[in-house]
Amino acid sequence: MPPRRASTKGFTRTSSLLTQRIRTASETRGFAQSRLLTHWKEVAGEAIARISRPVEVSYGRGGLGATLTLLTTGANAPMLEMEKEKLRARVNAVYGYNAIARVRVTQTAATGFAEGQVDFMLGDAKPKTAPIDPALRQKAADTVQPVADEGLRSALALLGENILNKTNR
Repeated sequence: MPPRRASTKGFTRTSSLLTQRIRTASETRGFAQSRLLTHWKEVAGEAIARISRPVEVSYGRGGLGATLTLLTTGANAPMLEMEKEKLRARVNAVYGYNAIARVRVTQTAATGFAEGQVDFMLGDAKPKTAPIDPALRQKAADTVQPVADEGLRSALALLGENILNKTNR
């Protein structure tokens, strides 16, 4: 049996190339688990992730029990303050042991991975679209009228509406 040929043809996954660099960068800020940064929404929950971001993990002199520092805006600080214990338990579940003893909330724009940019996801901000002109909708429907398949015709009509609406702005 001939030896198995490599199926990657010399290419390497991006994740394997960046894993060491991400680990090094996160460890300089005290994050032993980079998953805390990369999967903050899953760790903290959607509501907390919308109003906060982890900045650093600092260890005391004895090395027992670290402090997780979270960045938030002034209006959301009291809400985050009430959720500290629940959040600490969720973060410790990621580490697998009681690594985080305290959670500190800061409202300053401390420099971290995002260099002080406070751009929290304040809801599902969807771009507002202008209402489609009925004349454009009719023009798109007339253009795809010869197509026999109903599903394809409706998909093409929607595509045509989007194209015509975008070009007529």
